[in-house]
Amino acid sequence: SGYLNLAADAAHNFTDGLALGAAFWGGPARGTLTALSVLLHELPHELGDMAMLLRAGCSKGQAMLLQLLTALAAVAGAACSLLAEGSGTGAISGILPFTAGGFIYLGTVSVLPEILRDSGPGQALLQLLALLAGVAMMLLIA
Repeated sequence: SGYLNLAADAAHNFTDGLALGAAFWGGPARGTLTALSVLLHELPHELGDMAMLLRAGCSKGQAMLLQLLTALAAVAGAACSLLAEGSGTGAISGILPFTAGGFIYLGTVSVLPEILRDSGPGQALLQLLALLAGVAMMLLIA
């Protein structure tokens, strides 16, 4: 499960990088708001990944190194996104909706069922509202 989590985290971070690069095309305000949104969702996400790696048998040092390596996928995603800027409006107009759809998919398919399974009704409602707030933030950015 540790290796699977690393692969999923690298793909997720690549998508984050794509979103960041594309958002900065739209100006510094859109880029800054996107960076703040990514930061807010990455902090708990990376802490959860760290706990999963520790449970999978990694030492703290190994887990931190592996997390750093997966974070480099965000740099690669941002580079790809920024390089696509010169390739035409088709690439530009497609990256932000693609990444927003990916975030919504991950939230609804992978996170939401686990939230509903492990939480009481009040806690599940609060977490669902937080998910909807994230979707609203993406709409504001777009």
